[in-house]
Amino acid sequence: MRELAAGLAAAVVLIAACGPPPPATRSTATPSSARPTPSPTASLHSLEAAYERVITNVLPSIVQITTKVGLGSGIVFDSSGHIVTNAHVVGQAKQMNVTIATGGAARSARLVKSFAAGDLAVIKVDKPDGLRPAKFGDSAKLRVGQIVLAMGNPLGLSGSVTNGIVSALGRTVTEPQNPGSPGATIAGAIQTSAAINPGNSGGALVDLSGQVIGIPTLAATDPELGGGAAPGIGFAIPSNTATDIAAQIVKYGKVTNTHRAALGIRGSTVVGSDGQPSGVAVATIEPGGAAQKAGIEAGDTIVSINGKETPTMAQLAELLTTLRPGARVKVGVTRPDDTQETVNVTLGQLPGE
Repeated sequence: MRELAAGLAAAVVLIAACGPPPPATRSTATPSSARPTPSPTASLHSLEAAYERVITNVLPSIVQITTKVGLGSGIVFDSSGHIVTNAHVVGQAKQMNVTIATGGAARSARLVKSFAAGDLAVIKVDKPDGLRPAKFGDSAKLRVGQIVLAMGNPLGLSGSVTNGIVSALGRTVTEPQNPGSPGATIAGAIQTSAAINPGNSGGALVDLSGQVIGIPTLAATDPELGGGAAPGIGFAIPSNTATDIAAQIVKYGKVTNTHRAALGIRGSTVVGSDGQPSGVAVATIEPGGAAQKAGIEAGDTIVSINGKETPTMAQLAELLTTLRPGARVKVGVTRPDDTQETVNVTLGQLPGE
């Protein structure tokens, strides 16, 4: 329609130009220096109105998820009652209760599938009547500086909203391994200044058009504060990643394509005599996996990939997220007899199970 309107406007100008010249008239245009400018108060009210509109439209799609051992948040994914959330929110629970953030009675739900490696999960409400699916946006189009709102249930305060901006894009972050978290590595994470606290994990990071562009997942910690949360530094899983994984779980009941590279090992960080991490000790090898095919064995220590050191399991996992399945890489290995080798490995795909 824009092209059509532009064409009509050009035609009108062309027709007028073919006729006799119009009589001279005195210009009544307002000089640019005299044009009124929006007042700060008007701009503030406009921004407030945008916040209120987004909250009104999106909050009914946010839910509180309650399990026997904790609570978190989720986003209504479709009209069939599927809800996407973090894997660490559901933990080991197979059954949970769901309450819409704007109120109402609790509904029972069941786990469909968790993808622990990416800290995502899908649950399904038994009675989906009245659930409003959220609108998901394209996280690839995000810009640093965009205003965003985080919606969820921090500290059990249902239907809470915090605001901030997109602080950075493309972060790779690894969650700590503990009973409440699978220690997932998140590639391409969105860094935001919107407050993320226990309870609004799994909720929605929303732009001012009302589209979900991320799932708030974790807050940074400051070692100088004894491991306490670092104010204004939180991370969200991009919406494109979340919708891709959720759609696979809904369709197939599992993740069939993780799009993530894997060595096919299980291991742990080696700490040297100086107390510093020095590599990843290979504990087990996946049969038929990339490492086994390349000749890496249990008892070996992986110290680098393509010349980049991998002193910890977390750093190895983060480096693998920057690579694709099928890529050929050079893996630095220290054998049990302390000999060092460089092994050519064709990376496999991280399994969805």
